[in-house]
Amino acid sequence: MKLSAMAPAKLNLFLHIIGQRSDGYHLLQSAFALLDFGDTLHLKARADAQIRRTSPLPGIAEEDDLIIRAAKLLQRESGARLGADIAVEKRIPMGGGLGGGSSDAASTLLALNRLWALNIPRAHLQKMALSLGADVPFFIFGRNAWAEGIGESLQRLDLPAWWYVVLTPGVQVPTPFVFSQPELTRNTNPIKIADFSASGLVDTHNDLQPIVMKAFPAVESSVKALGGVSQKSIFGARMTGSGACVFAAFEHERDARDAFQQLLPEHQGFVAQGLRKHPLCD
Repeated sequence: MKLSAMAPAKLNLFLHIIGQRSDGYHLLQSAFALLDFGDTLHLKARADAQIRRTSPLPGIAEEDDLIIRAAKLLQRESGARLGADIAVEKRIPMGGGLGGGSSDAASTLLALNRLWALNIPRAHLQKMALSLGADVPFFIFGRNAWAEGIGESLQRLDLPAWWYVVLTPGVQVPTPFVFSQPELTRNTNPIKIADFSASGLVDTHNDLQPIVMKAFPAVESSVKALGGVSQKSIFGARMTGSGACVFAAFEHERDARDAFQQLLPEHQGFVAQGLRKHPLCD
């Protein structure tokens, strides 16, 4: 049996750091938005229980690949006797804050759950996925979400079908570097989901953005460039996650595409619409 599956990118519409746990993990609030843009996985079941990556992924050893780790985790936890050949067509830039690795891992779990006929409930897959990274449960959750804790506490969030211009500065930002900086704001006042929905994101921001802009000039350049053409956007240009990608949201496709066309050629990126739900979720 074979199955192809999309692994959608995500945006953090905002990202507030509201505290830090005794174990060092940061407590956050964020709004996750799924995009109609992503990687594509191609999976083929194997009878011999082997898990193999059949497409190259430069710079990522197979044993470190979240796709392979996710497949082996599911195999181990479920007792599945089948294996899989897995190839990935990468479109989501690595180290960009768009959740590419986490989304690939989540789509691997969701797709193999079907391919191997395991019928494991999605809530159980979410708990399983937390060991792979804080963002992986969100993609299995399958809806736009309000996130708290370290990103694992999720509530469904109904978002408009906005259009997004996303710039990909071409640099990889190491997340541990950003969170280790002493000047990082770690005490932003918490907000309520109702207040967020009413504010239209005007009173939100990304606490990591000043750190990244200072350390990575390409990110600062992208924020300024996109901000300069986003007069019709909902809240201007801001960074997603820990960077490096930068985005602006628009109510109408034509406004998003007009803004994108005004950018100079050195500012690479794409235009995509928000998704209501993950393609692999009912």
